[in-house]
Amino acid sequence: MRWFGFGFNAFGQIYVREKLLKGEYSDAAEDVKVSSPTELCSQLDCCVRNECQTQASWSRRASLHLNSDSCVCLAGFDSSESCNARPVTRSRGCKDVLISESFLTLAFSDRIESWDLQKQEETPSWSMEIKPHPESSGPCVTLPLAPGGYIAPLPPLYRPLSPHLRAKRLALSSEHAVLLGASGAVYTWGLGSHGQLGHGDLASEEKPRIVEALWGMPMSHVATGGWHSVSISDGGDLYVWGWNESGQLGLPSRGLRKALQQQSSQQEGARYLDASTSPAEESKEGEKHEEVFISIQAFPALLDVTPPCEIRTVSCGCRHTAAVTTKGDLYTWGWGDYGQLGQQNLLSSDEPQRVEFFREQQMHVTDVVCGAWNTFAAVVEEEVACS
Repeated sequence: MRWFGFGFNAFGQIYVREKLLKGEYSDAAEDVKVSSPTELCSQLDCCVRNECQTQASWSRRASLHLNSDSCVCLAGFDSSESCNARPVTRSRGCKDVLISESFLTLAFSDRIESWDLQKQEETPSWSMEIKPHPESSGPCVTLPLAPGGYIAPLPPLYRPLSPHLRAKRLALSSEHAVLLGASGAVYTWGLGSHGQLGHGDLASEEKPRIVEALWGMPMSHVATGGWHSVSISDGGDLYVWGWNESGQLGLPSRGLRKALQQQSSQQEGARYLDASTSPAEESKEGEKHEEVFISIQAFPALLDVTPPCEIRTVSCGCRHTAAVTTKGDLYTWGWGDYGQLGQQNLLSSDEPQRVEFFREQQMHVTDVVCGAWNTFAAVVEEEVACS
C-alpha cells in the first residue's frame, strides 16, 4: 500500500522542503499548495509502502504503521525534522489513532490515551483502561468511539453515549456529529445552522436524533465536513446534506458558479471586442435557462456520480469531499483553492470529478482521508492480466 497527498502543505503534512526543515512557516506557492498527488514520506521507510492508516487535522497528519512493532508517525506542525514525519515513541503497540489540532489519541489493546500536543507532558491528559480481546489482534475500539462513549476534539475529551444507540461508527466535525448505528440508522447532533444535521431545518440538537429521511435505507458509512455531512447506503449510493457554498455537496452552487464565471469573463473578455453578440445580450439569453442553485441542503439528497458507480468509502474536508468507488477510482469535489481536489489545478468544482492521476498511473485507490484543506489517498498497483 502506498499513500499520496495533495492540498494544503504549509506545515509539511505532505512533503518537506528546506524552509520547513528549518522549522519556518512557508509561504511559497509550490510549498503550500500541492495540486498533484505526491507520495508521502516517513522516517520509518522513505515511502509509506507498508500497511498503514492515516488521520489528518488542519496542520498535522498522523500515520499508523500496522506492523509487528506498530507505531504512529506525526507530520506537520512542530513535527518537521530530517524527514517529514517523526515516530511517536509512546505509541509502540498502538492499534488505532485519532488526531485533532490539540490532541493525539492512541488506542491500545488494553487502554486509550489522549496526549496534549501543545504540552510536553510525561503522562496523558486523559486515559481509560479497556478489556482486551485475547482472540483478536485488531483494535478493540474504532476511534473516536470508546467504551460507553466517544473521544471529542476538545475537553471534556470523553463524552458518554446511550447504549441504546449501538454505535458502529462515529464521524465528528468541530461542531456536529454523525453516528452510524448497528442497524444502519443514522443519528446526528450538535450545531445545525447550515442544515448539516439533515433534519430539514437549521435547528441545533443537544442529543442524538435519528435522521428520519434515511429511515428504512440502511447505511454502511458516514462522514462529516466543516458544515456538511455524507453517508453511503448498503447499495453504494451516496447521500449528502448541509452547506454547499463551495460545491462540497456536489450540487449546483451559485457562489462557485459566479466565481468561475468571473474568472472566465476576465480571461475571455477580449473576444467580445469584434463579436456581434455583446456579453450583456449573451447574459440575457442565459437567463432564459436559469439553473437552480443550492446553498443549504437541509435534507439528505441522493448524489448522482457520472458515470454511475458504487461508492465504497467517503471522507470530508472543511469544504470539500472525496469518495472512492468499488472499482478503485477516486472522485473529488468542492473547494479546491489549495489543490485538495487532486486535479492538478487550484479550481473548485460542484460536480464530482475523477482524479485521473491514479488511473493514468494504473493505481487502484483503496482508501481516502481528508484533512481540513488537504486529501490523502491509499493506493495499490493494479494487477495486469497475463495474456
